[in-house]
Amino acid sequence: MKKIVGQLPYLLINVFKVAGLCLVVLASSAQAQQASQTTKASKTPQIKQKAVSPSNKQAGIQLKENSLNRSTKSMELNPELFKRIEGTQSNESGVNLDYRVQRGCLRRSFNEENLPANLGLENRELNDFFKSQTKGFFDRMRGNCIPYALALGSRNRFESLSVMNGPIQDAKTEIWTFTPSAAGNFLIQQDYLRDESKRFTEIQLPLSAVLYDPKKVGDKLPVELVWELNSIIKQIYPEENNSLENTNSIVRLIVDFGDKERWAQIWAVEIIEPSSSEVFASAFWVERNDIPGGFYTSSGESIERTFWTNPLSYRRISRGVGSVRASSKRAAPPKNGSAVVAAPKQRYRTHMGIDYSAPTGTPIFSVATGKVVHLGYSGAFGNLIILEHPGNYRTYYAHLSGYNTELEVGNEVRRGLEIGYVGSTGRSTGPHLHFELRKDGVYVDPYAVKTQLDLWNMRDSDSGLLTREILLLGTPLIN
Repeated sequence: MKKIVGQLPYLLINVFKVAGLCLVVLASSAQAQQASQTTKASKTPQIKQKAVSPSNKQAGIQLKENSLNRSTKSMELNPELFKRIEGTQSNESGVNLDYRVQRGCLRRSFNEENLPANLGLENRELNDFFKSQTKGFFDRMRGNCIPYALALGSRNRFESLSVMNGPIQDAKTEIWTFTPSAAGNFLIQQDYLRDESKRFTEIQLPLSAVLYDPKKVGDKLPVELVWELNSIIKQIYPEENNSLENTNSIVRLIVDFGDKERWAQIWAVEIIEPSSSEVFASAFWVERNDIPGGFYTSSGESIERTFWTNPLSYRRISRGVGSVRASSKRAAPPKNGSAVVAAPKQRYRTHMGIDYSAPTGTPIFSVATGKVVHLGYSGAFGNLIILEHPGNYRTYYAHLSGYNTELEVGNEVRRGLEIGYVGSTGRSTGPHLHFELRKDGVYVDPYAVKTQLDLWNMRDSDSGLLTREILLLGTPLIN
């Protein structure tokens, strides 16, 4: 592939390929090395072989050894498949003023190399850099418009820009993503649909089935992905459009069914009206190396907090963080029996964690992909499972009546796997799940308004990944 570089003699230029990805990095030597490591990790998840029990449909447990390969479902996504859904889609903007994404298809012109300026980006360095790098890119344009996804931060700070060489998605499709570097320069990531499409499958399901008939969805997806899809739809489904339930609206999925080295993963979800091709809502998966990945809407809003606070279908939250009564010993009566016995002084203890009230036997799911580091009885916790997640996070599932029989300490489990069942073991006054989220060993209240973890926020390194996925996996834009 021809290499195009800007006139920046003081920069170190590296070109390398990772899993079909060609990345041109212009930065200092140290930053170029860091970008290389980040890109490799995000494209190739560091996952050991995982085992799948032939008798258990939940292909979400990764055993320590003796793994089996799971068969691939449904049709493989080839580049031409993207032509199945055509039409227009209006730009979407987020309500989060600190981060928002604009998407559109800019009509072609004689000055298309000035695309950032045409989109209103008043950044001369970016405009000059974009112009110097994209001469060959625009030579390969197809169609009448240039699809783009632009992410802006607070005060309209430039976060990322992804552009595609036309609204046609096939083996010749290219997506170039521009992001700022820490040194004040810019990075280019070049992706080709012919490389990405081999592992993706497109699935279309009636919205009504996703909302109310999980059995039909279970015929198309592994059980852990059914749970994940249901959680996504609950977050992005526009409640003001309840009439969608009685229409022919569909849910369009882009899924990687995985293999012995990769978990199955939903990469894109869209709620679409087929007659008009209007996209009512969407969410995209962003793979991260140092912390668990996450889902973001096409406007840049994270929906991860909901995943991390919904380990089961519960009746109610019976108790949150706060003080609860502790048992107190009543003072012994005086020997002469004449004095009045003083009422015992009530003592309190701090209750950490969230208690979800539910019937005994209610399934409990892992809120994120992680490793089993504890499985067994643990004092007041009763039967306890502890999962360890990237980024020094741990989740606790206590008072269980039983465990998934496939689990062992050392297993890696995928988000959405059924790991145990509600019970009342240990110090418990009734059947419920006691759930905790800890960071670096310190309890975190996931329901606190001020709690803003890196799990739930768009980081600088995530922005380019999101705009790329929006263009690569979203419904094609036609202008």
